[in-house]
Amino acid sequence: MTTPADTAIDTSAARTSAAAVPRARRTLDWRVRFGALSLIWGFSFLLIKVGTHNYAPFQVTLGRLVFGTTVLAAAMTVKRERLPRGARTWAHLTVAAFLVNALPFSLFAYSELTIPSTLAGICNATSPLWGMALSLVALSEDRPTRVRVAGLGLGFLGVLTVLGAWQGFDGLDARGTALALLASLSYPIGWIYVRRTLAGTGASALSMTGAQLGVASLQLAVVTPVFTSVPDRFSLLPLLAIAALGALGTGLALLIQYGLVAEVGPTTAQMVTYFIPVIATGAGVALLGEPLSWSTPVGAVIVLAGAALTQARTR
Repeated sequence: MTTPADTAIDTSAARTSAAAVPRARRTLDWRVRFGALSLIWGFSFLLIKVGTHNYAPFQVTLGRLVFGTTVLAAAMTVKRERLPRGARTWAHLTVAAFLVNALPFSLFAYSELTIPSTLAGICNATSPLWGMALSLVALSEDRPTRVRVAGLGLGFLGVLTVLGAWQGFDGLDARGTALALLASLSYPIGWIYVRRTLAGTGASALSMTGAQLGVASLQLAVVTPVFTSVPDRFSLLPLLAIAALGALGTGLALLIQYGLVAEVGPTTAQMVTYFIPVIATGAGVALLGEPLSWSTPVGAVIVLAGAALTQARTR
């Protein structure tokens, strides 16, 4: 549900920590871990949908963050990692936690009240497109090329195909779709902020992201009681879905991601983005019985093709 750029990852720190681990201890081939990460994040949208059956979106997000933070805290304890230091670092982490975790996680949960998990998963794949669009506006150091601009146009053509623009968006819940797209936009805004404020802090990737998730948990802990009430009953299946979403889809997935970034580099690790909507669509249709028209998979392929072009680098 996220990509290697979604968290305050210091790539050099990740590579250094991985280099200190003997190859013999890497029991699973990186391709196996890549496939597991794709499945975990692909099923995250189904888990959100199941969680919102009996719990409010803010409650789903809070549970997700708490379980995810618990997994990372346990990993930090085992590795004897320390939390980042400095008031300025924590101030930046607070903003990053909102943009990369609290806000998009909550928006996706609210969006799935009215749209299928398949559509939410495809909307998530537009994050690279938003990132490219922001680079054009912000004039960042990551200069656009003709190929990448073409990918941007192709990607948004795919979005219009998924949404059925030629039919006037008939039968589409505009609010839910807008929330999912806004969630996808929040990620690259957060990535840009993280790169410009938290790069080179000296703290490890695990320490930074564990702290970031912890701050996001506190943010939701403040907001959730204000906008929600205690559920009348605690249904087991939705609760298990939230636990899996946090422990697996947030905590364990990030740990797998660190290893991939360190071993094969961020470019290869980021390819997981292109498998997420495929798995999300298959899971939603097969397990939740969500409808699927021809425009959804066709549009998704166009979106992914455009997203791939926006990530192209000049030699």
